[in-house]
Amino acid sequence: MAISIDSYLGVHVRALALEARRTELLAANIANADTPNYKARDLDFKAALAGAAGNAATATPLYRVPTAPSLDGNTVDEQLEQAAFAENSVRYQATLTLLSGKLRALLTAITGQ
Repeated sequence: MAISIDSYLGVHVRALALEARRTELLAANIANADTPNYKARDLDFKAALAGAAGNAATATPLYRVPTAPSLDGNTVDEQLEQAAFAENSVRYQATLTLLSGKLRALLTAITGQ
């Protein structure tokens, strides 16, 4: 009975790509914390993962609603962004660990060792 690698790895491959895309957005937010009129962006991870395509490239970044208005129009809350970045890093590492385990199990099944 043949199975495809995509069905074996499941949603985790898409989750990894979305987490990588979110890392890029959060890093850009942190890097632009002092840029006037910069608007912080993020992904709605659940909605993007549930999307039919599940493609990280098509996940539309949303503008973050500022918690406190800034005089220069910048909507980056540096502490919020750093916390989101740290959380996303943990999720990314967990997804990598899970995928690594699945691939190791597949290799064991193939080689019989």
